[in-house]
Amino acid sequence: MSEKKPVLHVENITMQFGGVMAVNNLSLDVPEGQIIALIGPNGAGKTTAFNCITGVYEPTNGLVEFCGLPMVRNFPHGKMKKQYQGEFADKYAHDPVIKPSPDKITELGIARTFQNIRLWKSMTVFDNVLTAKHMRADQNVFSATFRTNAREEKRMREETEALLAEQDLLQYRDELATSLPYGLQRRLEIARALATSPKLLLLDEPAAGMNPQETAELAAFIQQIRQEYDLTIFLIEHHMDLVMQISDYIYVIDFGSEIARGVPQAIQNDQRVIDAYLGVSEE
Repeated sequence: MSEKKPVLHVENITMQFGGVMAVNNLSLDVPEGQIIALIGPNGAGKTTAFNCITGVYEPTNGLVEFCGLPMVRNFPHGKMKKQYQGEFADKYAHDPVIKPSPDKITELGIARTFQNIRLWKSMTVFDNVLTAKHMRADQNVFSATFRTNAREEKRMREETEALLAEQDLLQYRDELATSLPYGLQRRLEIARALATSPKLLLLDEPAAGMNPQETAELAAFIQQIRQEYDLTIFLIEHHMDLVMQISDYIYVIDFGSEIARGVPQAIQNDQRVIDAYLGVSEE
């Protein structure tokens, strides 16, 4: 694993829904400037882990640090204190709970895409990205009321146009986002995430539904934006060719728990990983 400082540090994250343990004591690091993958069979808990990191879920237990500072923290309390089936129940009990909303986490510098594309359907390609740009707008109620923010609005529109041009989407600027081909919708969702100026980009199955040609283009695109925007990238993906091609390091989970970690070649040949994906004969 890289010795670079982690942008994201996940420690003992557990997500328990009633008696169901969706994520169990997950710990991992995402070093600065790298592409780290989280893989596993369907239902392994990958998206649940992403949701805990990005404020969609409040984890039952554990800590998430971003750039060295606590960002998410919780411990079993209330009814869950008796129901909790995981480890380290008391580890964070003496620290205050931290549960920021997804917009606060975005403001910190984390952007994400979703397994199911979530573009604003009634907006154009241009307005999808421009709306995201407002996350970093230098304006307030006073400037909006007295229309002193025209310069800021002009800057955001120019930056939106430049971003669309960089991502080869400018020719579609006035089309409804949902009218684009599937692969371009994926690219637009990533462009919208980039509009928030993130330090860390989380991609939830970005190649889902893509054909081999689109997947190959996506692999090149992810490597390109990592370089151009000085990004750290953390992704979930089922396309193993894509994962093995672009990842610096891989974590593998099954039934919510880690079963392996390592560089792509080691993961590709790990029998536990092969068994998790292909199943193990009972005989």
